[in-house]
Amino acid sequence: MTREPHFSASNLSSPTTERLRSLMTTAGIPSFRALARQAQVSDWAIRQLRGDRIQTMRLESLQKIAAALNLSLTELLQQFGAIADASSVSHDTAQDVALASLQAEYQRLQTQLEQQVTQLQTQFQTAALSTLESWLLQWPTVTHAVEKNPDLPASRLVPLVQPVQTLVEQWGLAAIAPVGATVPFDPQLHQLMSGHAEPDDLVRVRYTGFRHQGKLLYRAKVSPVET
Repeated sequence: MTREPHFSASNLSSPTTERLRSLMTTAGIPSFRALARQAQVSDWAIRQLRGDRIQTMRLESLQKIAAALNLSLTELLQQFGAIADASSVSHDTAQDVALASLQAEYQRLQTQLEQQVTQLQTQFQTAALSTLESWLLQWPTVTHAVEKNPDLPASRLVPLVQPVQTLVEQWGLAAIAPVGATVPFDPQLHQLMSGHAEPDDLVRVRYTGFRHQGKLLYRAKVSPVET
């Protein structure tokens, strides 16, 4: 059985460790554990790098660490003495390193783009829901009234607005409680329209409140249930 190499305290306090610490400071990474998390590699991989064992490390791990430190793979290898400089590397090896560096950069940019798209989607949805605030708060009460009295003139409008309702639900909008429901009073989720209620007292929902992607957007408006 092949035993993993042991790293002594002297190995991990070497000039290699100080060089890595300097690169982390430049990249704004506060600790070796934070570097492992950001690069999505194991703590063992970071210990290998600190222990001056870069030659035995997997290329994938080196690519991820380089990207986390805002370096190309070639720059990382040069920093830790795996290659002296670009001119000392054979043509084939240089091509391999360059390709690996491009792949790592592509992956980093793709991840960054995905994060930006998600952020922009959330910002757009939040702005749109703010514009629709009046409709969001009033429409469930209208539909509740129509369900109780189908002869109301508004009954013909309900099917026409259903696509909008479906859209906001796809955005992660969820009602706290349906209009007319009797629920225990929760000051975090409910807003009293009149009267007084203690937590867990029964109240009736007058206007639906909403969460957006799990976060509270509007509290439900409620009234105490008379006993």
